[in-house]
This record gives sequence, C-alpha cells and structure tokens, in this order.
Amino acid sequence: MTVVSRGRFVSAYVPKTIDTSHIDLSADLQELVERLAENSHDHWAQKRLDEGWRYGSKRNDVEKEHPDLLPYGELSEPEKEYDRTTVVEALKAIMALGYEVKRR
Repeated sequence: MTVVSRGRFVSAYVPKTIDTSHIDLSADLQELVERLAENSHDHWAQKRLDEGWRYGSKRNDVEKEHPDLLPYGELSEPEKEYDRTTVVEALKAIMALGYEVKRR
C-alpha cells in the first residue's frame, strides 16, 4: 500500500519492533521500572516547561497548557501506566538484544 505524504507517494509505514514476547522482567526490576517511569515523565515535563508550556486542566496546544504537567506522584494511574509501559518495553528490548539488567 502507498499513501500520499507531503505531496509525494511513499510506502505505508510498518513499525518493526523488537520481539520481546519471550522476555519476562523479574520482580526485583519493578522498583527500577517505577523509578525510570518517573524519570521519563520528568524529562517530558521539563522539555514542555522549557518550551513555555504550563499546567492547565485541559490540553490546549495554542495556549500551551497540559493537564499532565504535574509531579509523577500526582498523575492518574492511566498516565503513570503509559510511562511504565514505555520503560518496560525498553527494558525488555535491551534484554532481547542480549544485554543484562541487574543491580550492582
């Protein structure tokens, strides 16, 4: 299938993710997942703040307001889960590529 993008024909994008279906994270990595999820959120929030965004009860791209510009601990569970999923998939991909993740 081809699609038109910016006035030209291009092949349809097909994501090619690393197969992590055989990877299970150990229970001791759950603390790491939570800490990295918080860090990921903080990086996202800092970038938005640096770009002039501020907290707003509803997302408003024109006014640069976003309801998730809060400390990680104050986010809703679905928002925290979004960050956790990103971290879990990154850790699983690292392990699927043959690396070990363990505490020193």
